[in-house]
Amino acid sequence: MSKMSELDATIRELRDIASSINSIANWLTGAFSGNSDTEDAAPVEATEPALTLEQVRAILAEKSRSGFTAQVRDLLLKYGAKKLSEIDPENYKALVADAEVLGNG
Repeated sequence: MSKMSELDATIRELRDIASSINSIANWLTGAFSGNSDTEDAAPVEATEPALTLEQVRAILAEKSRSGFTAQVRDLLLKYGAKKLSEIDPENYKALVADAEVLGNG
């Protein structure tokens, strides 16, 4: 695993941890705010932080360095772009999911 890939994974883990801590803090605030209906309240779901262009670029670059340059290019075309900066950020999660299976088959 390259250093960039390790760094990307570490950053993702830190963001997940931060999201969890935020959810816990919200729960604790509600639990100790003196609200008697706190126990009946629905739990707050943690939202997954959005991927950034830099994170997606690092993932795709690692796949390309691993010999999947043509497949990465095909993925970009699948999402209607010739380069990553042309892809709608709303599609980053799906693009990364598609890229992560490259080489696993």
